[in-house]
Amino acid sequence: MTERPLLLLDVDGPLNPFRDPFAALRGYTSHRMRPDIWLSYRDPQSRRARRGLRVRLHPAHGARLLALPFELAWATAWTHQANTLIAPHIGLPTDLPVIDWPEMFARDPDGLFWKTRPLLEWAAGRPFAWVDDMITPADRAWVAAHHPAPALLLRIRPGRGLRERDFRALAGWAAEVSAGR
Repeated sequence: MTERPLLLLDVDGPLNPFRDPFAALRGYTSHRMRPDIWLSYRDPQSRRARRGLRVRLHPAHGARLLALPFELAWATAWTHQANTLIAPHIGLPTDLPVIDWPEMFARDPDGLFWKTRPLLEWAAGRPFAWVDDMITPADRAWVAAHHPAPALLLRIRPGRGLRERDFRALAGWAAEVSAGR
């Protein structure tokens, strides 16, 4: 049996449409969380730190993602806390693989998004789809030139989050990759 392609998931933007003032009207629920990465930029005694970060999540996204023909993994600054803080609210397993970034928010010498190079190394030549709100044309070009397998870089607008068309694009791309093997 061949391996399924990877689906590398960012939290903020794709799963948490943090710029969408009407997310609740589209079925998202609001949660207050205190992820370590967010707290590291806050005074722990501040009102914001005590209240926590507002995170909007859609409870149906987990089932929709699990129904896709991918192996899921986290590609987020939330790192392992995506399993403990995000996964339970959307119905994903709490033991998904996580990309451990060598250095978060590092400036890339070629102007790539800080996740791009480590993500390719982590994928280790496997086909993958990556959903993130920070993907740029430079990232697409670099992945196309340096990754030997098919890759779909799907930029998600942070004011929209994952939408029906994104799920269709992921399913269609996975079907094409599987047919080409």
